[in-house]
Amino acid sequence: MISIIIPAYNEAGHIGQTIRMLKHLDNSALVQEIIVADGGSKDDTCLEARAAGARPVQCPRKGRAAQMNWAASAARGEVFYFLHADSIPPAGFARDIQAAIEQGYTSGCYRLRFDHRHWFLQANSWFTRFDVNWVRFGDQSLFVTRDVFKKGGGFREDLLVMEDQEIIGRLKRWGPFKVMKGAVTTSARKYLDNGIYRMQAIFFRIWFLYYMGYSQERLLKLYRKLIVKGKL
Repeated sequence: MISIIIPAYNEAGHIGQTIRMLKHLDNSALVQEIIVADGGSKDDTCLEARAAGARPVQCPRKGRAAQMNWAASAARGEVFYFLHADSIPPAGFARDIQAAIEQGYTSGCYRLRFDHRHWFLQANSWFTRFDVNWVRFGDQSLFVTRDVFKKGGGFREDLLVMEDQEIIGRLKRWGPFKVMKGAVTTSARKYLDNGIYRMQAIFFRIWFLYYMGYSQERLLKLYRKLIVKGKL
């Protein structure tokens, strides 16, 4: 049974549509629950999520890693599927996850597709078929068995950026990881708000500085300084 976990902060206007789409795309009995891990939204995120049929969980600490860990501790499923609030997996996603686990995989993700046809974004999407961190986006979603998530230690809550890339290496130590053939469709709004090439340059800069050992405080300060409408 699968627990879908969506970290959210001020996602009213988006979260309800995401939840309804999830139910439409895979109405199998494999999805036990949809949990919205709220980081203290000031809008109607929780009300909208509940109205759409999800279970909102108020997290004591803001930050994607902390929110996802908190929701995982409250989840009932044996498989966790972490998904961003503005991302939609392909039809039959729960059956895809089940098939991957039956093949022996204990964690994995989808490829990525943006909801915008700009050639540069399409090129970015093409590279996500490869299982390498420098072309991996958090928007690709992540499934992991409860057992491996626990053994891997969950998300590092001291990481406010790059937490969704860092965990992959630890999960791989406990079982094989699969990049599935389908694609998650995610919003290009951050690229459009900040400029497509500029946004990619910012992401690369943060990625490079992270691997150079820069502190989370410095990376977060840079993120907030450069990215318009960022939620970190």
